[in-house]
Amino acid sequence: MMQWRRRDRRTPPPDPLLAESANRIRAHVLEENGRRDIIRTGLQRGTLNDLYHHLLTMSWPTFFWASLLLYLVINLGFGMLYFLIPGSVTNIAPGDFLSDVFFSVQTISTVGYGIWAPAGRLTNTIVSFEVLAGMMLNALATGLVFARFSRPRARILFSRTAVVSYDDMLPTLTVRLANMRRTLILSANVEMTLARLMPNDHGRLIRRFDRLNLVQSHAPIFRISLNATHMIDETSPLYGLSAETLLEQNAEIIVTMDGTDEISSQTIFARHAYEIGHVKHGFRFVEMIINRPDGRVEVDFNHFHNTEPGESPPFI
Repeated sequence: MMQWRRRDRRTPPPDPLLAESANRIRAHVLEENGRRDIIRTGLQRGTLNDLYHHLLTMSWPTFFWASLLLYLVINLGFGMLYFLIPGSVTNIAPGDFLSDVFFSVQTISTVGYGIWAPAGRLTNTIVSFEVLAGMMLNALATGLVFARFSRPRARILFSRTAVVSYDDMLPTLTVRLANMRRTLILSANVEMTLARLMPNDHGRLIRRFDRLNLVQSHAPIFRISLNATHMIDETSPLYGLSAETLLEQNAEIIVTMDGTDEISSQTIFARHAYEIGHVKHGFRFVEMIINRPDGRVEVDFNHFHNTEPGESPPFI
């Protein structure tokens, strides 16, 4: 396995107890949607505790089917009330439950075709509450759909792997990012962090975050692509660490980016994490921007994730 700079001979052999603890809590620092390998205890459970957040973050198919289910439950419930009250709705034969449900649909949507009408004070009272519930639900549904559409999303593409290149005097760790939209991202800031499981003074494993300074962490305009490059010199947290040591520490490279969307003027965020096994040593990214003879610039995203061998890493 390749080395970051040189094999860390100062690092003692891993403690079996610490290694066992690391295996128990081994998980990505950045939890992707759908992960179930982290169990949270001691918190109030239930979707109702943070319903708005759940409705905003659930997938569109789940949101659609949940909305449809709620819609059906409400109409079936009010339809059952009309069904249980004899003669509650005019022009509906007794025992016609499906027509009572359709009357509920017309009532909650405030359509009112004029064929059916409530009869009696009790039915009119129920209709009044259903109309109120319908107006509130329509307003909430409209707000939720608008919030889901208007939520700022960063269409940022991260390279599948990070590369350690030895083409310069010092090794460099590089991650490639691309703007998938045609509009600009203004005042883009990129940050790279090394996350590791490290024992503290009491022998307990804690998550440690070390910032990896970038050659260029700020770009006033992010149009097509940019490289987040970190020099592995004597001041780098990676200096003197071997890949084996980083694997034992469950290390990850975390890359975050924020900027301002040119069209909406909203702040957008993007992040990605790389396990040490997804870092390729002695490689560089293939060039994806080509100057055409007609003076135009061609950006070939087919080569975005591609890498090619670079200079061989030095062994010290």
